[in-house]
Amino acid sequence: MKTDLTERSNSVLSLLIVAIGVYAKVQKATDTMRDTFLIDPAIILIAVGVVMFFITFCGCIGALRDNIRLLNVFSLSLTLVFLTQLAIAVLGFFYSEQTRDALGKFVKKAIVHYRDDLDLQNLMDYIQKEFKCCGWNEYTDWSWNLYFNCTQGNPSMERCAVPFSCCTPIPGEAVINTMCGFGVQAQNYLDADKSIYPVGCADRAVLWIESHLLLVGALALGLALPQVTPSQLQKLKVQLH
Repeated sequence: MKTDLTERSNSVLSLLIVAIGVYAKVQKATDTMRDTFLIDPAIILIAVGVVMFFITFCGCIGALRDNIRLLNVFSLSLTLVFLTQLAIAVLGFFYSEQTRDALGKFVKKAIVHYRDDLDLQNLMDYIQKEFKCCGWNEYTDWSWNLYFNCTQGNPSMERCAVPFSCCTPIPGEAVINTMCGFGVQAQNYLDADKSIYPVGCADRAVLWIESHLLLVGALALGLALPQVTPSQLQKLKVQLH
C-alpha cells in the first residue's frame, strides 16, 4: 500500500514537471535562452516529466494489478535510469577538462546575454554570489558583454563595470549598491580585490567540488538507492506471486 502511494505521488510529481516545462516553453522561452543552453531547458523538463510518468505509471498499475510485464518494465526502466546517471558521473569524472570547457562555453554565453534575459541574469548573479566569484576565468571576462565591454569606443554607462553580484558585501549595508562594480575592469587585480571577488567561477567551482567530495558522493548514492531498492522490492513481489 505504501509503495502504491509512493508511485501515485511520483506520477503527480512527474505531471507537475511536465506542466512546468510546458509553461516555460510557452511563456518563458526566448531566443536568448535557446542560444545560451545547448538544449532548451523547457524541453528537458518536459522529457524528464514524460519519462518519470511512464516509469511510475508502470510501477503503480503493475503493483495494483499484479501485472508481471508492467513490473518488469518498471524494474528495467529504473535500472536504465540508474546506469545512465552512473555513466554521466563517470564520464564527467574522466573527461573533466571537456566538462570544464563545456561549462565555460555556457558561462561565456550567459555573460554575453546577461542583459538580454532576466532569468539568465538572475542565474548568473546567484552563481557569482554563491561561489564568491566574478566571470569564468577572472573578472575581466565581463568585457564579453556588450554593455560591460571595456574598449574605448563603448558608449555604455556600464563600460568597464561588472555586475553588483561580483562585489564583496559591506557589513551593515542596508541597501545594495548596484553600482559598486563600475570601472573595476580598468583596475589591476590587487585594486579590484578591494571591492569585488576577482577570482573566476571556474576555479571556485573546482575548489567547491574538491572540498565537498563526500557530500557529492552521498548525494549520488542518495539518488541511486531509491531507484535500485524499489526495483528489488518489485522483483521480490513478483517472485512471491
